[in-house]
Amino acid sequence: MSHYKVLFLDIDGTIITPDDKIEDSTQTAVTKAQEQEIEVFLATGRPIHEILDIAKTLKVNSFIGYNGAYGIYKGEDLYKDFMPPDLVKNFLKIAKEYDNEIVLYTNNHNAFTSLDSPIVKNFITKFHLQQNELYNESDLNNILGITLINVNGNEDRLYLNEGEIHLAQVHVEGMENCFDVIRDHVNKGFGVNSVLKHLGIGKEEAIAFGDGLNDKEMLMNVGESFAMGNAHPDLFSYAKHKTTAVAHSGILNGLKVLGLIN
Repeated sequence: MSHYKVLFLDIDGTIITPDDKIEDSTQTAVTKAQEQEIEVFLATGRPIHEILDIAKTLKVNSFIGYNGAYGIYKGEDLYKDFMPPDLVKNFLKIAKEYDNEIVLYTNNHNAFTSLDSPIVKNFITKFHLQQNELYNESDLNNILGITLINVNGNEDRLYLNEGEIHLAQVHVEGMENCFDVIRDHVNKGFGVNSVLKHLGIGKEEAIAFGDGLNDKEMLMNVGESFAMGNAHPDLFSYAKHKTTAVAHSGILNGLKVLGLIN
């Protein structure tokens, strides 16, 4: 039995390659970890209702979704932490004034400020989003995550005046003008710590892999942290290890470093 008890994996750029595939080596790595009784969590900025096909492929049913706002362990809810309604309203106001778009994620659908904008259509296609609706005021108290779309120039700074949040550029080709909204106290690191507390284990028994700046808190709160070879350059300083790129068996090679795979 392995000394390690839990493995946290980002999705885009960590599990999913730039051409929207999961490498055989990634599936092998996840299976080998599970065979050693390591619980695997998908830890993502995506809404959980949109990643169930990926979870099925990898035989995973534990999640940290919405950049840390919602945790599930073996199919059972651990916690939910909704976005403050005032923050949501202020973001919608800024977006309208500067012609930005927003997708606001609830537990069961993606609420967009527009479904007609070409950049929104591209976003939906890129992330294979299925449960899409126009934002309605009835969604206000049920928002778990936010992504800003079509943010140009220095417009991202307009959103930082809300306090206790920061923005992480979406680290996917073609999505450079999109930013995940990360709360300083609710992020992937918060999710990791919630899981560790629930399982009663220490950070030295946890492993994490990521590639984007929304992964930095996650990498800082585990014992063995890996930045993918294709990671955002600013992420490497937050990781203990650098592995190969997602399309070159990054997760498998990282687990080899730890002696979990021969």
